[in-house]
Amino acid sequence: MSAAVDYLAQEKIWFDKLRYDEAERHFYERMNGTSHPAQELGANSILQDIARARENIQKSLAGSAANGTGDQGELVTQIKILELENHSLRQVVEDLRSALSKLECRVSVLEKSPSPAPCTNATSVQLKTTSAPVEEEDDDDMDLFGSDDEEDAEAERIKEQRLKEYAEKKAKKPTLIAKSSILLDVKPWDDETDMAKLEECVRSVVADGLLWGQSKLVPVGYGIRKLQIQCVVEDNKVGADLLEEEITKFEDYVQSVDVAAFNKI
Repeated sequence: MSAAVDYLAQEKIWFDKLRYDEAERHFYERMNGTSHPAQELGANSILQDIARARENIQKSLAGSAANGTGDQGELVTQIKILELENHSLRQVVEDLRSALSKLECRVSVLEKSPSPAPCTNATSVQLKTTSAPVEEEDDDDMDLFGSDDEEDAEAERIKEQRLKEYAEKKAKKPTLIAKSSILLDVKPWDDETDMAKLEECVRSVVADGLLWGQSKLVPVGYGIRKLQIQCVVEDNKVGADLLEEEITKFEDYVQSVDVAAFNKI
């Protein structure tokens, strides 16, 4: 509400214009001698009201001007603070750029510098110089009875013995055999197929790493039942494809073979 009053005060709206017009009319009538005492009294009161209104308008304008000056001063202060902060940020950015450029220069210098290969060469030279006297000493102290050959044979014998012990130890260590549990669905041709004979044919499939388990007959529809049989196989010896191929060889009883479930053990 106060903001609206301040806005109206700044807009300089003349709310009492009618009263002022009436006062002006009475003033001119009085000047022309056509006014009455009562009218003169009313005109005087109106003139006083006009004077008070003018004074109030001047006060409100002075107050609004003062407020505007204060707000403008605060705005100028904030602008100065922002300029200082901007200047400091620019200085920080410049410092970072200079540090980055110095770092890039150092990296480029390090990349162009050669690797410290002379150190290894010096070491090898020292080794060669130190090994030379040893060879001379070996030549001076040569064993004429072949002791070096005996030591080499003994070392070779120890090496072969250790390799043999390692191989025996590795052979005794039990190896983990990967196994899988497979559930097969064996479907007959029709409801007249002898399911007992079909199961006998399936179990007649024998292979290394194959172990047959439980079985049951599951209804399919229209009086037809399928044989559901489980087996455990070693993965590196027997696979599901091999079982399907061997079972489907009994064409008189078996129509198809499907893998219902396959789980690692």
